[in-house]
Amino acid sequence: MKLAETVTFGGSGLDRAAQLRGDADALADLLRKPDTGVLPVWRGKPLIVGEARDRPAWQAADHPIFAHADEAPIFLGLDNGAARFSRDISGWEPDEALDTLNDFLDPSEQHFPGMPRDERFSELRAVMSHLNARDAELIAAAKAIGSWHETHGFCAKCGGKSSISMAGWQRNCDICGAHHFPRTDPVVIMLVTHGNSVLMGRSPGWPEGMYSCLAGFVEPGETIEAAVRRETFEEAGIKVGAVEYLSSQPWPFPASLMIGCRGHAVTTEITVDPEEIEDAIWVTREEMLETFAGNNPEMKPARKGAIAHFLLLNWLQDTLD
Repeated sequence: MKLAETVTFGGSGLDRAAQLRGDADALADLLRKPDTGVLPVWRGKPLIVGEARDRPAWQAADHPIFAHADEAPIFLGLDNGAARFSRDISGWEPDEALDTLNDFLDPSEQHFPGMPRDERFSELRAVMSHLNARDAELIAAAKAIGSWHETHGFCAKCGGKSSISMAGWQRNCDICGAHHFPRTDPVVIMLVTHGNSVLMGRSPGWPEGMYSCLAGFVEPGETIEAAVRRETFEEAGIKVGAVEYLSSQPWPFPASLMIGCRGHAVTTEITVDPEEIEDAIWVTREEMLETFAGNNPEMKPARKGAIAHFLLLNWLQDTLD
């Protein structure tokens, strides 16, 4: 579709400058430059600044906050020539009690002592629609690569401890020397339509009234089209015929690539698999318009910034081509 890359976290033309990742001297020089920015990330939450919560709070590489980091900075790329890095400081323990970190959407924000009051660690889901395209791409990369490092500290081959390498884009085993690279999990998300209606579902544990497009992981040896048909049938008992690719979205929760497709349903009778989802329903275009307007007491609109919202909005506006 013509608007494919306008999705949140879509391509902003970031120069990832991969040729610099193995050049330790060049990276050290970049970290000393006054226009270089390093983004602190605490337990998956980037440091965000502004009353509108709309900008990453870049810091100098020698800022005291990085005394809490236990690994080297991750090089994200060049933002109009200025180097951008991220660095995990999850070892810092804030004073305030935290009981929402594992919620579907963590509303809490954390303030690091001595920093400006409007610089706070914020849940990316809560601010993603406020960010411009470049900042969104940089933060998505920082969160996804940081999540990978958090869970891949040991070698999958021999179990030995691994160390960060290639400016954060590789880990090397200290024992057997094996190289490990960041993973991205492909997920199909389906705008399944039949006539004037779209298929919506909800998973157990979602906030009340929340429905979205059906989605599922692509399995090894499976095409995107086959995954769309399989997941739709497994979850809702709906058979899908023609499948069209629409758009993709990096989804750093923790590290997926959402592959947005349109599926044309050839059956309409829903049979929900309770092991997969909690509910599935057909929603007419008129009902979805009311939902997006906030006038449907039974259903909330998909979260702005998520590809489900993007696909549904373009379906409503007839701009899927």
